[in-house]
Amino acid sequence: MSEQTTVGDVVAAFLEQCGVGMAFGVISIHNMPILDAFGRREKIRFIMARGEAGATNMADGYARVGNRLGVCVTSTGTAAGNAAGAMVEALTAGSSILHITGQIEIPYLDKQRAYIHEAHKQLDMLKAVSKAAYRVLTPETALPILKQAVREAMTAPRGPVSIEIPIDVQQAKIDWPQDLAPLPIPAARPHPEAIQRLANDLAKAKRPLIWLGGGARHASAAVKRLAEMGFGIITSVQGRGVLPEDHPQSLGAFTTQASVEALYQTCDAMLVVGSRLRSNETLKYHVKLPKPLYQIDADPLAENRSYPAQYSICGDSAASLDTLADLLDGRMQIDSQFSADIAQARAGAEDEVRSGLGPYEPLVTSLQKVLGRDFNWVRDITLSNSIWGNRLLKIFAPYDGVHALGGGIGQGMQMGIGAALARPERKTIALIGDGGFYVNLGELATAVQEQAPLVMLVMNDRRYGVIRNIQDAVYGGRHYYTELHTPDFGELAKTMGLAFLRLEDMSQTEGVLSQAFELKGPVLVEVDMTQIGPFAKAFAGPPVRKKAE
Repeated sequence: MSEQTTVGDVVAAFLEQCGVGMAFGVISIHNMPILDAFGRREKIRFIMARGEAGATNMADGYARVGNRLGVCVTSTGTAAGNAAGAMVEALTAGSSILHITGQIEIPYLDKQRAYIHEAHKQLDMLKAVSKAAYRVLTPETALPILKQAVREAMTAPRGPVSIEIPIDVQQAKIDWPQDLAPLPIPAARPHPEAIQRLANDLAKAKRPLIWLGGGARHASAAVKRLAEMGFGIITSVQGRGVLPEDHPQSLGAFTTQASVEALYQTCDAMLVVGSRLRSNETLKYHVKLPKPLYQIDADPLAENRSYPAQYSICGDSAASLDTLADLLDGRMQIDSQFSADIAQARAGAEDEVRSGLGPYEPLVTSLQKVLGRDFNWVRDITLSNSIWGNRLLKIFAPYDGVHALGGGIGQGMQMGIGAALARPERKTIALIGDGGFYVNLGELATAVQEQAPLVMLVMNDRRYGVIRNIQDAVYGGRHYYTELHTPDFGELAKTMGLAFLRLEDMSQTEGVLSQAFELKGPVLVEVDMTQIGPFAKAFAGPPVRKKAE
């Protein structure tokens, strides 16, 4: 007779086979069979978040920094709804997340009897915020659906996938599966003739640029080869670090600065790889990019979506660029002035951003010095990140940067916890505004309980700074609903059992940061902007160009 077990145990055993060593979530009556299996089997460390939004953001940060599957377990109904905003962020960022949510018993599903934890059209909601969403209706189909869900989450273009597993299915007994192995992850192979044609066209270019997005993060080796051939490299914010940002051919993520725009007009080809050319990185699609423009993307629907391409190739970025580098080896005749022009444009862009820092220049300089090259750089939507965090602080590897790509406030701390737990051997710093910090304040307790090696740099101006600047620029200086009641961060940290430092004099910056990184576990560093003063330039939302010039 076959040995039997619960579906909850099969879920845990399958995730172990996928290499999952950590999952995030909140325990509930509608996910207990799965979490009971986690606890009994002792193979997956479960991080007890204080809310489902925080748990999903933690799984997101964990997935991005670790370049692996992030797992979040929630309950049904309100709990699954709490995760929705964080799922939108993961979908925007292309994060590989498996969201497992419970569901009420199958006999009561979709009857609208106000059954406890029932949510009307929950699966429709999950489909709207996920790459794909499934409902398990029989115990025997739980494992096949799990396998497909993981494959979809990990297949480019990546994204979060949700599964509803009703509680009676989780509790049901089935035979132990004979095969718990995950399905292979497919990679789109570019057509050889298409890559050959692209190589022939690019071989004619004297001043070629490559624009890299988040879809090219696993293509570092090929990108480095092309940079050594003379290609200039510019990245979206999501593509930062694919080429180390101190490489002489790197323009970083300075996509809209004047000196870089001027450089575009001297280039004779651009190849866009794994990027959507987002609105806030192209001045709402009005930046004049070099022509001809070519495109490589794993998503065939990305072709011509934001900018028209001469032609587009559907293929995995690493495989495509590896082949392209092979075909171009020894063929490029790069303009001898191009590298110097790249360096000059990069310097001009950095100077433009630095000119807006005012008294915060020592903060950026000290951070770079104290952090070195081996760190995770996590950012929330905050004034400081918009002005300098997204571009000025250099990062050096493709999975070192995490930011709230979808523009949602209050996700940085949780993503920082996940990032720190993904790479506990290195420094993780999260740049957070005070407004965003309050959104999920309860997750401080999670950071302390798990002793996440995280430094939270809270930029405290006691208001929604970006919104106030927009009100100054657009709404006649009428300041409504931006002033925030601010707790004593030192007392708050003390209550939480959290290490705390305050920075209110920029001459102390390096010492305070060095001390913060020497402490174990999570550390809260308050930067008191009311004492330090404003930035030299006001940031009032992403820059735009009203019409093409």
